[in-house]
Amino acid sequence: MKAYHLKFSQQLPISLAEAWDFFSSPMNLAKITPPEMAFEVTSGSQLREKMYPGMIITYKVSPLLGIKLNWMTEITQVKDQEYFIDEQRFGPYQFWHHQHHFRAIDGGVEMADILTYGMPMGILGQMANSLFVAAQLQQVFEFRKKKVIELFGDYSTTGT
Repeated sequence: MKAYHLKFSQQLPISLAEAWDFFSSPMNLAKITPPEMAFEVTSGSQLREKMYPGMIITYKVSPLLGIKLNWMTEITQVKDQEYFIDEQRFGPYQFWHHQHHFRAIDGGVEMADILTYGMPMGILGQMANSLFVAAQLQQVFEFRKKKVIELFGDYSTTGT
């Protein structure tokens, strides 16, 4: 299996605590996902407000042609106000490991996402990744970057 790696980072003019409170709540993920993906958390009322190691989160998502897929991730590690890691247990990828890192900086917080994933179906999956999956993931994170600026402001305009 071929593994693909993506890294994204963003600075926001909010406190580390505020960033952690928002991003460690699974229910906020739908707020920063492109609407055309029809992302929906389906875990229901058993979902706690904040993440913890071992938490299972289920979703429905339509990444391609409006086809709804079920996706299940597990939060495997959490270090309060530093990082959390989610891993796919069932879903569209052969492998999905997503690290979310947070650190205080002067006048705000820096967030970094480190994503490692693999595609199913061998050479067909590799072709799909080259043709549209990698670009779609880039678009999702670009959307997320713009959306969190709308929600929290632009670090680059705060004069820090």
